[in-house]
Amino acid sequence: MVSVETATVFFGASLLLALSPGPDNLFVLSQSALYGRASGLIIVLGLCTGLVVQTVAVALGVAAIVQTSPLAFTLLKVLGAGYLLYLAWKAFRAPAAEAGAGAGGTPWTMYGRGIIMNITNPKVSIFFLAFLPQFAEPARGPVFFQLLLLGGVFMLATLLVFGSIAFLAGYLGAVLSRSARIQKTVNRFAGAIFLGLALRLATMGRS
Repeated sequence: MVSVETATVFFGASLLLALSPGPDNLFVLSQSALYGRASGLIIVLGLCTGLVVQTVAVALGVAAIVQTSPLAFTLLKVLGAGYLLYLAWKAFRAPAAEAGAGAGGTPWTMYGRGIIMNITNPKVSIFFLAFLPQFAEPARGPVFFQLLLLGGVFMLATLLVFGSIAFLAGYLGAVLSRSARIQKTVNRFAGAIFLGLALRLATMGRS
């Protein structure tokens, strides 16, 4: 299995990667500010569940298909961009009264939102395919199980960082939501983030 030293280095690298600005943590930030920290934390759990899918895909070699197949890459990209555009449309149209805890939907809706956000981003699959195997040590046992363990370590780092973002953004959102005018501004800001993420995803290449 993976050595303690390798796991420690990998965990540190994972924390830094989770802290760097990207689609997932911006997504957590905006959703937590809109719908509260509880909803944000549920979305984080959904994102981590998506990482389970990504880890298994890498371990089984499925992610290589996304990297080498233009059709598979484009299909995931279109689905992800379309979903983000839908969220942007909802945020732009949402009146101030609809923001706050529970307004984003049921816990299962928020959980599913996190999963969809993660698995429809083909860059995550390609990143995992390039990142996880670098820390696997074939001499220490089956690589398949090492990749699963590394994926679990990455999920722990993601849970810690994204959970903190959800908590802080949810608190800030609760303070700002006391003003209907500010709340509508937050809605529009979240919509702009979703729109920007959709355009970024739609225009990105495989390299």
